[in-house]
Parts: sequence; C-alpha cells; structure tokens
Amino acid sequence: MKIKDTVIAVRGGGDLATGTIHYLVSCGFKVVVLEIARPTAIRRYAAFCEAMFNGQAVVENMTAKRVETVDEIEECWHLGQVPMVEDANGYWIEKLKPQIVVDAILAKKNMGTNKDMAPLVIGLGPGFRAGVDVDIVVETMRGHQLGRLILEGQAIPNTGVPGIIGGFGKERVIHSPAAGVMKNVSCISDIVKKGQIIAYVGETPVYASLDGVLRGLLRDGFEIPKGFKIADIDPRISEQGNCFTISDKARTIAGGVLKAVLMYGNVE
Repeated sequence: MKIKDTVIAVRGGGDLATGTIHYLVSCGFKVVVLEIARPTAIRRYAAFCEAMFNGQAVVENMTAKRVETVDEIEECWHLGQVPMVEDANGYWIEKLKPQIVVDAILAKKNMGTNKDMAPLVIGLGPGFRAGVDVDIVVETMRGHQLGRLILEGQAIPNTGVPGIIGGFGKERVIHSPAAGVMKNVSCISDIVKKGQIIAYVGETPVYASLDGVLRGLLRDGFEIPKGFKIADIDPRISEQGNCFTISDKARTIAGGVLKAVLMYGNVE
C-alpha cells in the first residue's frame, strides 16, 4: 500500500509512544492512537496522551485531538493531526481494520495485543515474543541494543533501574511515599533543590531527590498506591527545554518502529 493510505493503530500515547507517533505521522502515515481514559504519564508535556484530559495536546508542533467518531478521525488525518480515542481493549482495531498495529503501552507486559489484530503487529519492549504474540519486537532498554528489531524472541527483561542521566540513575525517579491523592506543589520544568517539597500524597510530603529540573510529575487528583512512580528529575539544569520535547530514547525507538514498518509492512 501507499504510505498515505496505510492506517496504523498505536496503543498508548505516553512520552515514549509519542516519539513513534510523531515519526509515523511526519512520514505521512494515517495514525490513530488508542488510549485509556486516565493515562498516568509522568512526562506529560512531551506526551500526546494529555489530549485525554485537555481535548488536545501539542508536542513539537504536532497536535493530537481526542475524538469519538470515524468522521472526526478522518478530519484529523486530513488536517495532519493525530486522532486519539478512548480504547483500553482494542475495540477500534476491529472497527478500523488498520494494516499495522503498534503496542506502545510500555507496560512491561502484554495488555492483550496479538498477531491477529493486523497484517503487521509490533510490540515495544518486554512482554512480547516476536513470532508468537507479535511479529516484531523493538528493544526499549537504554544501551547498545536500543531500537533494535527482534524477529525471534523477546526484548531485554525490565531491570527496574532507570537509565543514567547526568551521573544519576535510580535517584532521578521518585515513587509515592504513601497511598493517597496526588496534590502538586511544583510544576514540570521547575528548578528544584534536593529536599524541597514538590507534592503531597494525601498529607504526606514528596521531596525532591536531587537538585535539577523537574522533568516529569503526575497529574493532580490521581489516587495512587504507595510506591507508584510520580516524578522524574533531570540533574542537568541546562536541559530545562527537554521537558517539552521528545527524548533521545523515544526517537531511537521510533526509528526502530519506522524501520519495521517500511521493511515488513508492505508499504511504499
């Protein structure tokens, strides 16, 4: 099929998924994003899934819009925009019959994606077996293998340890110290100091784990369990602008997806 006629359904609209979505739309594919009602992205200012709350989201000059009908989807495609529908279970895949499905939920496990969903099905990261659950797996672990296509087997298992940025790894990521409702004090892109209160979970304060830029912060109002990932700090204060743009990791994964689509998707 021609690129302009190829429909790709992407499950998930978080910051890593947004890199893939942005690449595919920029190249002329018709992309529709399937997202849950209340996504919990941390890097919200670089994630199309914010459209589920605000009606639309803009990342690097591309607009995603929450829609509900086929006509609205087609209107977005006509305008070069990204239509996003609420769909946790893949209902719209059966309705639209896309040529390609990309599972970009990054849940570290398979949330129901299977090879029967489309002629080409791609899974990002651990939780998928290439040739069994999906046709192709794209590696999402930082390092030498990032973005590599896996045609047999699985991605590297999740280690639970964040990648090193500015010399810091696990210290960058903040998890909820208690169960309760999220109440933010700081905003994404704020410069914070170690020990500063950036939010509360219920009545329990959440402290900045190091000096740097608050790159990600969960939305106000979420009721969350103890240990839930709620914030991300970049120790490089000079990189404040990165809060609003697609990351190097997301772009590398997107390159892998685009390669898979062009090599195995029967498009030209």
